Amino acid sequence: MYDERKVDEAVLALLHLNAFKDRYGWRAWKGLDWGALDRLHERGLIGDPKSKAKSVPLTDEGVALAEELFQHHFGIVSES
Repeated sequence: MYDERKVDEAVLALLHLNAFKDRYGWRAWKGLDWGALDRLHERGLIGDPKSKAKSVPLTDEGVALAEELFQHHFGIVSES
C-alpha cells in the first residue's frame, strides 16, 4: 500500500526534470507510472497520456506545479 498523492507529486516533479518546450508548449517524456499519469491527467495537469506520442503535454498549471514540487522534493536547501 502507498500514498497515491505522494507518488503523483513525485511523478509530476520528475516530469519537470525531463520537460522540454517545443512549438506547441511544454512536454515531458512519459516513461513513468501509468496510474499516476492517468491521475495527473484527471486533475488537469497533463494532457491525455494514452496516445502514440512518447511525450505528454503539460498544462500551464502542471508546468508551474511540477517545478514547485521538483524544488520541494529534490531542491538543495540552503543552510545559511
